Amino acid sequence: MALIQYLTRIQFDHGALDLLAAELAGIGAKRPLVVTDKGVAAAGLLAKVLAKLGVEPAGIFDGTPANPTEAAALAAIAQFKEAKADSCIGLGGGSSMDLAKVVALGATHDGPLVRYAAIEGGAPRIGAHIAPTLAIPTTAGTGSEVGRGAVLVFADGRKLGLLSPHLIPRVALCDPDLTLGLPAGLTAATGMDALAHCVETFLAPAVNPPAEAIALDGAARVVAHIERATKNGGDREARWHMMMGAMQGAMAFQKGLGAVHALSHPLGSLKDLNLHHGTLNAVVMPAVLRFNDGHVGDKYARLRAALGLAPDAKLDAFVADLNARLGLPTGLGAMGVGKDRFAALVPHVLADHTAATNPRKLDAGAALRLLEEAC
Repeated sequence: MALIQYLTRIQFDHGALDLLAAELAGIGAKRPLVVTDKGVAAAGLLAKVLAKLGVEPAGIFDGTPANPTEAAALAAIAQFKEAKADSCIGLGGGSSMDLAKVVALGATHDGPLVRYAAIEGGAPRIGAHIAPTLAIPTTAGTGSEVGRGAVLVFADGRKLGLLSPHLIPRVALCDPDLTLGLPAGLTAATGMDALAHCVETFLAPAVNPPAEAIALDGAARVVAHIERATKNGGDREARWHMMMGAMQGAMAFQKGLGAVHALSHPLGSLKDLNLHHGTLNAVVMPAVLRFNDGHVGDKYARLRAALGLAPDAKLDAFVADLNARLGLPTGLGAMGVGKDRFAALVPHVLADHTAATNPRKLDAGAALRLLEEAC
């Protein structure tokens, strides 16, 4: 039986931010806590949002780390409760939007946050009484504004996903103008994150043709526009398509992800390196594409066609070449990850909730080989 559900309210276009006050009123938000990071504030984007708010915010939490942590979540939850906030606005990239979801959960649900992690059986514990969240992306990557998950690095070092339809923001305001001028490196890294979402969800074995169609369209948009957006931060058309592709990736990945994310989540939990999630996805994707080749029916042929590639093109080589043109690292070694760390990461790769939906079964030997190939 295929369970297919879509998804949330989305306002998408240049100038969508102008609808913020009306959309907050529509979800009954009168005292929102704005969850963001210092980079977004320094770029002037927080000020733009506050000018459109229409209500007095309960407060600003700008301490979101590059990889959201349990400690940051607990600090923001305490601020939410002390200020008597009634809702959250997630403003920024995936980290801020994910953290806003976790704050909305932790402020309304009892017990330690880890009990809501997917691999701890947490999905049924997340109820509809969660505080409403409105998401405003400022990058085109994670698609967290329409996603049912949030990823958090817990105090024990594990990077775990929390998954529930109740975590999907009640409203997503997707305004490509907020991504104009995003630095080239961040544009490339977040854009490859979006491509990884589209590719992995298309290849995942669950039956969901609508999700696959959305994923193919999103992948084609990203491939067609990521180099333009990276080279020219002011290209409004390219920014529109990149934000749409990112959103499509997350609309589709309720179908499931795979080994790219099973590898990148544990790698992203290495506290001494603080590695960017999208960059990790880009770097490990070629190895995973080689690993899954021959295990996905006709999907590689369909993916090549959607991307405008030759019928005999090697998808792993195409992604590696795209990474190089975008100036992304050549491998995990170039990101500072030594091979001596791989063995300790393998159990976390296999335990990650995305490993189960890879089209080819992962075991310890395969996980180790993938890490070594990606180095």
